[in-house]
Amino acid sequence: MEKIFDTKILSNEKVTEGIFRLELDAPQLAEMSNPGQFVEVKISDELTLRRPLGIASTKDNRVRIFYRVIGKGTKFLSEKKSGENLDILGPLGNGFDMNVDGKILLVGGGMGLAPLLSVAEKFDNAEILMGGKTKSELLFWYREFRPLVRNFFVTTDDGTLGRKGFVTSLLPAVLEVEKYSAVYACGPEVMMRGTAFETLARDIPCQVSFERRMACGLGACLGCSIDTTKGRKKVCKDGPVFDAREIFDL
Repeated sequence: MEKIFDTKILSNEKVTEGIFRLELDAPQLAEMSNPGQFVEVKISDELTLRRPLGIASTKDNRVRIFYRVIGKGTKFLSEKKSGENLDILGPLGNGFDMNVDGKILLVGGGMGLAPLLSVAEKFDNAEILMGGKTKSELLFWYREFRPLVRNFFVTTDDGTLGRKGFVTSLLPAVLEVEKYSAVYACGPEVMMRGTAFETLARDIPCQVSFERRMACGLGACLGCSIDTTKGRKKVCKDGPVFDAREIFDL
């Protein structure tokens, strides 16, 4: 059940161009949260709506969130300092189904790597296929995941790190060599669709985490509704994690 927490900012650091890592002293929120869930952050009295941000880590009873500065709200958030307080509503949504045995593969692109970090913290036998535009965009993600996963597969659009291309171009080769019990994906919708196509064709369960603008985070405003094979669903309340078969009619 979600609650409102008055949390203290431990750090709010720029990790690469336009992307920040926010660390909060929030032991109760960390304990209540499951991988794939998110929070709604009240950033300023000047802004009517809270901002939805995914939980990337709950390690050591601290909540870590990665966010990209893209508008007024995240710009305000990036200017917050250590020691300041943040009003947080959460945890919200349905996260990943973690009841899986065996080796798992995480597939992420760009900021979609953030919720997968919380999954990697919970599994001892995880590998990751990550993609980004350039080496500089992916290096900090590599450092975050390095202590948590057993193996890396990397692609970049410009070929400056790993194989040149998209994660979906490398995925078939990875799936042919390795045996996975499940695949967890988050990133651009076209990437998740391609991931779902390759995994489901091999009868590998696949979960996808959707990103949508969520005004309320509680399922009241219907602004994040999407079409699924089971009718209209609300990303904030029914997701953001779904079984890929429910989202993509492949």
